[in-house]
Amino acid sequence: MTIAPVAEALLGNLPRRTVLVLLDLVRVGFALALPWVTEIWQIYLLIFLLQAASAGFTPLFQATIPDLLKDEEDYTKALSLSRLAYDLETLLSPVLATLLLAVVTWQGLYAGTVCGFLASAALVCTVSLPFSTKTQLPFRKRVTRGMQIYLATPRLQGGLILHGVVAVAGAMVFVNTVVLVQGHFGLNEQDTALTLAAFGVGSMLVALVSPKLLEKFAERAVMLVGSLILVVSLGISTSIEEWRDLLPVWMLLGSGYSMIHIPMGRLLGRSAHTEDRPALFAAHFSLSHACWLIAYPAVGWLGATLELSLTFGILAVGCLLGCALAWRVWPKIDPIDLEHRHDDLSSDHPHLSGTQVHVHPYVIDDLHPQWPGR
Repeated sequence: MTIAPVAEALLGNLPRRTVLVLLDLVRVGFALALPWVTEIWQIYLLIFLLQAASAGFTPLFQATIPDLLKDEEDYTKALSLSRLAYDLETLLSPVLATLLLAVVTWQGLYAGTVCGFLASAALVCTVSLPFSTKTQLPFRKRVTRGMQIYLATPRLQGGLILHGVVAVAGAMVFVNTVVLVQGHFGLNEQDTALTLAAFGVGSMLVALVSPKLLEKFAERAVMLVGSLILVVSLGISTSIEEWRDLLPVWMLLGSGYSMIHIPMGRLLGRSAHTEDRPALFAAHFSLSHACWLIAYPAVGWLGATLELSLTFGILAVGCLLGCALAWRVWPKIDPIDLEHRHDDLSSDHPHLSGTQVHVHPYVIDDLHPQWPGR
């Protein structure tokens, strides 16, 4: 959770392609060590190191995509395909692992992981990536730069709250599906897998239509509707008595999940200068993971302590409050260009062009540390 901003501050002045390839190779090294593990603590250490390398790789990779795909329509399609690929991987990985274990040893599965990281490094090498803009900011300010931008931007404040809603609803799916299907309904592992697949199908259906959806509606509207779908789905779940009724509800949860996740990349891309995007994406990586870090144990504890129907009801109310708060802090009218004034700058400052009041695409930076009207 805290590694991503620190990694970005340490590596931000280095060439992006070099950093991405090196982080892939670091992950290759850790994956190669997994078959030689003999102690439990070694597993924890290697998994931690793998996740730490991913915390450096993922935000930088995500921040690079809007620099390569400057047209917002193309970028939206990329976000949609990314979500689709993630859901397909989640659905197919257990099946592929089961099939492979029929012909190879469990150690052989790690060869596939290594090949995946090597393929990632090779693909990065084939792409011409933009050079990083070197900054002379002190290390401490580089670490907090992304958080400063994120927490001062109203649309990102609303997006973060909605990611909290996603984490709560998603944690209910990932933590308690097994409890519901096998414990409450008395079914088997195959039925559990099918239930999780229903969630994935709902997410993929939204991923397929999201480019068209975001052509017609603003991100705020799509994300708020997605959050309301999560609220309604959790509310319906309080009265489900048969497993077959759970499947369409899980599909709805998957659709609401994607309706919040996919537009977030567009919000991040337009909320910072090119040189600040890696720091902003790193901040989002940390803050969104913090939401999951809180949601997983909280939802697990509620499910273990209370009846599942009551747990669903409590989570539905909590998510509804989150929707209301996001609606409140994220203005309905959210233009890219904002009129503002600079009373702190002299009239001959190069940024002003001779006038204290002017209009331009507004993002948080050194000259604009606060949002107008806040």
